[in-house]
Amino acid sequence: MLGVIVNVITVIIGSCIGLLFQKGIPERVSNAAMVGLGACTLYIGISGSLCGENVLILIASMVLGAISGTLLNIDGAINTLAANVEARFKKEGQKTSLAEGIVTATLLFCVGSMTVTGSIQAGLTGDNSVLITKATLDLVSAMMLASSLGVGVLLSSVSVFVIQGGLVLFASVIAPFMNAGAINEMTCAGSLLIVMIGTNLMGITKLKVADYLPAILFAPVIYNIVSLF
Repeated sequence: MLGVIVNVITVIIGSCIGLLFQKGIPERVSNAAMVGLGACTLYIGISGSLCGENVLILIASMVLGAISGTLLNIDGAINTLAANVEARFKKEGQKTSLAEGIVTATLLFCVGSMTVTGSIQAGLTGDNSVLITKATLDLVSAMMLASSLGVGVLLSSVSVFVIQGGLVLFASVIAPFMNAGAINEMTCAGSLLIVMIGTNLMGITKLKVADYLPAILFAPVIYNIVSLF
């Protein structure tokens, strides 16, 4: 769990630094930074989405994810959970929500091959090198995100601990199902959600991205089912 703990600490440190920079930033500068952050997020999402090898798996994952996520009302649950904390931390006139910061940061920090392969490697062999490398990258990302999205990025450290920690603990169970192909399809689906977040940050759309989160889980499952045939 050393790699996970290091990653959580770097997210916390990076977020705190970003929150310090957030103070005193004029609104027009903040808005410009938000658009720039959205453009970078789009780039990250588009780059990751190219990992997919079967567009039908992506389509099935997104459709099933959207249906299940909407029925479960994941977005509503996250916003309800964040409401009380948001009322305490949100500044007057601040446009970004706590839930937006949590979901955006969680996807950026926890979706990708480094998260899955690094966690499985740490769980099976005790080698934390991949997770520690990822932690270094997340330090910088957390700084940039927190300066625009606020305290929600800091709270996403809990998601990092739960998701990556869970992967480490259950590495021996999930390893047989998370081969390179399954990881690629999962990364592709997750990256498409990151693209959706990018358009939200730029003010182009107002999508309930959290409702599509189950797509990340469906992708490797569908890949393994298709592989049987």
